[in-house]
Amino acid sequence: MPRLYQATPRAIFAVLAAAAAAFALMQSLVTPVLPTIQQDLHTTTGTVTWVLTAWLLAASVATPLMGRIADMIGKDRTLLVALAAIALGCLIAALAPNVTVLIVARVVQGLGAAVFPVSFGIIRDVFPPARVSSAIGTLAAVIATGSGIGIVLAGPIVGVLDWRWLFWIPMAAVLVVGVLAWRFVPASPVRSPGRVNWLSAVLLSGWLVALLLPLSKGNTWGWTAPRTLGLLIAAAALIAAWLVTELRSAEPLIDMRMMRLPAVWTTNLVALLFGASMFGVFAFLPQLMQVPAASGYGFGASVTGAGLLMLPMLVAMAVFGSLSGPLTRWITNKAQLLYGSALSTVATLSLALFHSEKWAVATAAGVFGIGLGVIYSSMVNLIVQSVPMHQTGAASGMNTNIRTIGASIGTALVSSVVTAHPGAHNLPAESGYTESFLLLAVASTAAFLVALLVPSGTRSPEQTPATPPVLPELTPVEA
Repeated sequence: MPRLYQATPRAIFAVLAAAAAAFALMQSLVTPVLPTIQQDLHTTTGTVTWVLTAWLLAASVATPLMGRIADMIGKDRTLLVALAAIALGCLIAALAPNVTVLIVARVVQGLGAAVFPVSFGIIRDVFPPARVSSAIGTLAAVIATGSGIGIVLAGPIVGVLDWRWLFWIPMAAVLVVGVLAWRFVPASPVRSPGRVNWLSAVLLSGWLVALLLPLSKGNTWGWTAPRTLGLLIAAAALIAAWLVTELRSAEPLIDMRMMRLPAVWTTNLVALLFGASMFGVFAFLPQLMQVPAASGYGFGASVTGAGLLMLPMLVAMAVFGSLSGPLTRWITNKAQLLYGSALSTVATLSLALFHSEKWAVATAAGVFGIGLGVIYSSMVNLIVQSVPMHQTGAASGMNTNIRTIGASIGTALVSSVVTAHPGAHNLPAESGYTESFLLLAVASTAAFLVALLVPSGTRSPEQTPATPPVLPELTPVEA
């Protein structure tokens, strides 16, 4: 079946958006129904959490590695591999007879994380320079919205069918998207010949696993337990070895010279804090809404009801994320990063102090969604516009990876705070949620302060006169 190499940018973008949305859904679709899965597969609470942890670890390792491979062998081919991994993982999960098989399936799904950096790279390859910023902003909005909309969809799907359809439905969608990607996405016009530095890849995988594992399990193991501290020490040692290997390598997996660009390292630090705040809210705001009303502070909402209360956030993310790219004609990416961080701070502070009424929670969630929409889009634009074209996949992949690490830190810390405040009837005390959202407000404030360090005076593609789209090697392009 031949590919249609003359496909329009609009058609290509539609395929990329569908692919990114399919993977983004897997980030949150399972979260609200973990208790149901635990009961159906007869496992423990500690074990069922690995359904999330395994996905997180696999995505963290696969994202930068496959981003680099995409730059080498072609983003179109890597996109197809990523979609195949998602579909296969969904099939295994839907048929899983026990929790062990389900965890393996989530690992396979995590390999599809390459969809994100590859999609951003394809946009930069095939779109006219004047449209790159808007397209990237819109795709980032799709990803951000998809990351949260699973919370809304999970309740109705499980209510009408059962939890296995949380995998059957995405599998069918991904198969269709895969066929469309084969037909419409052209071969990569920009590649970076070379080889994969497998020693660097092993070290990268090692320190990510050694770091994320204790962060996700520290609350269960104990933060001062020997295996927790031992893994954190091992992570520090592996990070040092990885940095030395990358700096000495003629073909590094992640070019440290690129990572030293002011726009890149500052934006990546914002991504770390942004990931902590975003996933902290995603994971624990629905839990707060589902706390029984008898507790004195919860709403007693069902999974579906909690999802509906999250709708203002998801709508705001989609709308303002889509507007972020066009707005760069008047508002720089740095300014949007600052506005978004400020709004996130206000929203998380409001959730900490005013969560006794549904309208207050829904309003704060909507404000948070506005902040996430503009942060997500402007952050990706800053990274993509700040590196040479042939490093787009690796750079955006590392940015995604850093955001994932931030998500692990945020969810681990919030979980630790919530469970450290036991209340009546085996429920967390209200003070646990209050302190947790205050902690997320601190993370958002820190993101604002770091965003101040992002280089100013950058022109977006829309503001730049007609110039060659390929950026000079290692020359910062302020974004």
